[in-house]
Amino acid sequence: MELKHVVVTSVDRDDVPDRGASHYAATIRALKAKLPQASVEVLTPDFLGVEEEALHTVLDARPDVFNHNIETVRRLHPHMRGAKASYDKALWLLGRAKELADYDLMTKSGIIVGLGETNDEVVETMRDLRGHGVDVVTIGQYLQPSPKHATIDRWVHPDEFRWFREQGEALGFGSVFSGPLVRSSYRADEQRHAALAL
Repeated sequence: MELKHVVVTSVDRDDVPDRGASHYAATIRALKAKLPQASVEVLTPDFLGVEEEALHTVLDARPDVFNHNIETVRRLHPHMRGAKASYDKALWLLGRAKELADYDLMTKSGIIVGLGETNDEVVETMRDLRGHGVDVVTIGQYLQPSPKHATIDRWVHPDEFRWFREQGEALGFGSVFSGPLVRSSYRADEQRHAALAL
């Protein structure tokens, strides 16, 4: 395979003691052995309750990009992410990954819009992410996956997505991908290269 960039992700693994961290690490090592030319990005859950240990386990395998999505703004976080998830814990996880890495680790996070947030709240979330050393941010439109999920509050106009990108660039992100169909893994290699170019 001629892969240049690989994104490894999973659902929350609260059912296993290390929350899946050892599986992430084993996968990173296997990819680096099989595809030494490829960069590896991990999109992780929050590792609820074993955050520090899980970070050590994952970072010992030396992923090139550590991604944890904050998902939404502070005000909406408890409602949209549930009682177990925490806005501040997401920020902490991203910042702590940067602190623990003994190499030049790129960190990344994603925001979904259209859930009832204001544009100023999106900028405040970007500011919080930059304050925790995050290098790359993605911003995309929320799409309701099923009738059981939250309804769409608004369709964000492409001009607003451009404005988010401009605001993110002004805050100093190495890469800001912002558009209706953008997701954290969307053109992930391009996101990484854009951030490396700065």
